[in-house]
Amino acid sequence: MGFLWSLIIGGIIGWLAGIIVGRDVPGGIIGNIIAGFVGAWLGSLILGDWGPSLADFAIIPSIIGAVILVFVLSLILRKMRKTA
Repeated sequence: MGFLWSLIIGGIIGWLAGIIVGRDVPGGIIGNIIAGFVGAWLGSLILGDWGPSLADFAIIPSIIGAVILVFVLSLILRKMRKTA
């Protein structure tokens, strides 16, 4: 049950990051989950593990990390589309 809960929270974090940035995360639900997990890792690496925690995700650093990830990913994808 813990793994399922982590997938749900990771998906929500990725979805929130997409809304904040104003870009869809490539890959739909799976992309949101991946963005949530990678964003949580990136956020905790940069900001540490502070604030409220849910399913082993420090929520605030995780959302900030996912926003950074989605923003950088959208810039890279936009650049790739222009050159193609």
